[in-house]
Amino acid sequence: MSTLRAQTVLFSAPETACINQPIVLVPDSNSFHASSYYWGFCSGYTGNAPTGENLGHTFGFHIPSNIDIAYDSGNYYGFVINSQTRELIRLNFGHSLTNIPTTTNFGNLTNGLPLNPTSLCIVKDTLSNNWFVFVTGGYDVATSTLGRVDFLTDLGNMHPNVANFGNYNGMLDYPKGVFVAKDKDHQWHGYVVNHVTSELIRLDFAFNVSVTPLMYDYGNVSGDISNPTDLAAVNDNGKWYLFITNEDVSSSVARIDLDTTLAPDPSVIAATRIGSSDVTDPSPTTFNGRILQPSSISINRDCGNLYAYITDSTTSQLIGIQMATVTGPYNAIDYNNVGFEDYPSSISTILRDSDDLYGFIANANDSTLTRIDLSQCHNSSIPSFTDVTPPVYTYDSPGVYNIYLVLNQGLPNMEVQCKTIQILAYPPIYMNDDTTICQGDTARLYVISNLADSFSWQTGYNIDTSYIYRDSVKVYPNYSTRYPVTIFYPFGCIVDTAVRVHVSRVHADAGPDRWIHDGATTVLGGPYTTIFDSTSYLNYGYNWKPFQYLSDSTVPFPTAFPPYDFTYYLTVTELNDTFHCVAKDTVVVHLNCGDFYLPNAFAPNSDNPATNRFSVLNKEIVKLNYFRVFNRWGVLLFESSDPSVGWDGTYNGQPQPVDVYVWQADGFCLSGLEVKKSGNVSLMR
Repeated sequence: MSTLRAQTVLFSAPETACINQPIVLVPDSNSFHASSYYWGFCSGYTGNAPTGENLGHTFGFHIPSNIDIAYDSGNYYGFVINSQTRELIRLNFGHSLTNIPTTTNFGNLTNGLPLNPTSLCIVKDTLSNNWFVFVTGGYDVATSTLGRVDFLTDLGNMHPNVANFGNYNGMLDYPKGVFVAKDKDHQWHGYVVNHVTSELIRLDFAFNVSVTPLMYDYGNVSGDISNPTDLAAVNDNGKWYLFITNEDVSSSVARIDLDTTLAPDPSVIAATRIGSSDVTDPSPTTFNGRILQPSSISINRDCGNLYAYITDSTTSQLIGIQMATVTGPYNAIDYNNVGFEDYPSSISTILRDSDDLYGFIANANDSTLTRIDLSQCHNSSIPSFTDVTPPVYTYDSPGVYNIYLVLNQGLPNMEVQCKTIQILAYPPIYMNDDTTICQGDTARLYVISNLADSFSWQTGYNIDTSYIYRDSVKVYPNYSTRYPVTIFYPFGCIVDTAVRVHVSRVHADAGPDRWIHDGATTVLGGPYTTIFDSTSYLNYGYNWKPFQYLSDSTVPFPTAFPPYDFTYYLTVTELNDTFHCVAKDTVVVHLNCGDFYLPNAFAPNSDNPATNRFSVLNKEIVKLNYFRVFNRWGVLLFESSDPSVGWDGTYNGQPQPVDVYVWQADGFCLSGLEVKKSGNVSLMR
């Protein structure tokens, strides 16, 4: 396992925000000159609960005892050792850990692998760029050895070399949990634990990891090592720590504090029991009976925090341990059986594949492979971005999310930072529902939240600006308008919301004042009267007053036939609206009595009384001196001084033929004006 170091600061982000709150990420000035950028806004991270999938038993496993994974030159590789058949198997996942891997079975590498192989670790010498897989094995002192498989510069090498270092001074006794890394003094060291003797063994390679190591026995540190099954190491703030799973009666985990070097003086080494299934033990983190026989442990750093995963070979459970710091406090989380584990013997390192995290578990009972997955979520408005400054984005649900930035991906100068952000639900907010007012009215909008620091209404259309920084404000729009307000909270939450004010814009347009001939008709109403809206399904009521001399007083465009000057009042009411908003308008109809008004044709045989008589239509003629009709030869066919009497198209009781006839009229209007006129009329049958 390689060294886990603190991350570089590549960008800044808020610690907390609310759902749908715009998130602004600010790249550090040193990040502006990278060759590539990858931002993930909803990346998986080890603080989330993993899911799992059993990939089956088609990989040549025979009671696998250990597994680990690594990334090399664009490809992901896994290595598994079979305890039953003494075989080394390579898994090639290609470019993604989501792929089903192809396998290469190297066998026992000409008997170079230890007997009963128990554990392995993958190591890269960054100076020579060579890859190594260290393997431990054996049942007892006589059979226990340490081996190394050399893949040179490519983990995909089909012909690796193997070296078996034997058992230096007989110190190995059923060794497990091998770990090798380079120290700050550029020397290589490693550790294993003896399952039989419960001793911690240090491996010393000096300056070359390719040489045969010397071994140093630290014994049972503080008595906290008891039938160990696995070992994981981490460097935190320059100091090394080992975590050891114990298969003793308490099923415990011990932390071994080394020093700033991997080869410390024994006097500075300390041990602490940090986890146990013994619920009576008051100091360690309890496993609540889920871990009865811990088989492996993996330590991983993500977003500045440390996480451990522990597998149990008896209950087939997976336990996670969240660490505030490497020295605690610790929080154990029970993930139960993830991905159909069956007597899990080992869990790999957790590796990141873009926005997803994956690890693998080897199952000893059914010889299957389980993939655990801490996938990206889908709660950000954009999933990823590939330029230096990401756009503003939001999260749609409360939770803890991981922001992930990679610079120069795949290059030697690659840098990575991830940072968690907590997204909060909206605090309690009480506000107007969307409201409706009549045009010309004023509404008071309010937004009340006891936890808020301040408010800010967006200045805009018809709003009282003297109150925009208070929790209520007066508005008086003439048309439907959305009034946004921003609420600020002391814990970093900013809520943008709005109240929509619907304005009922009812219009009454009675039409322009007009003059009409005495006796004529006119259609009232103008183009601006509000009528039925098929898009909003709003209905309106119409009322013309007075109702006299109208064809219908309840329609928007009635026909009027007043006998004299008349003023009409139109009222329009919105019927669907709770407020029943109204609008009013008037129109004056003037009658022009400066002329006679008669039709230019009539039909005596018609059943319509309005067209079967030829008569004066004026309503303001108060005295008719005469009304006469002549044929083309000048014969007087009809004469009357009564305005209500008209010619029926006969003469001496005989129907007159279809023809054009001449009429003459003389009389006085209501105003006293004398009117005299003549004209033609067509008789039709």
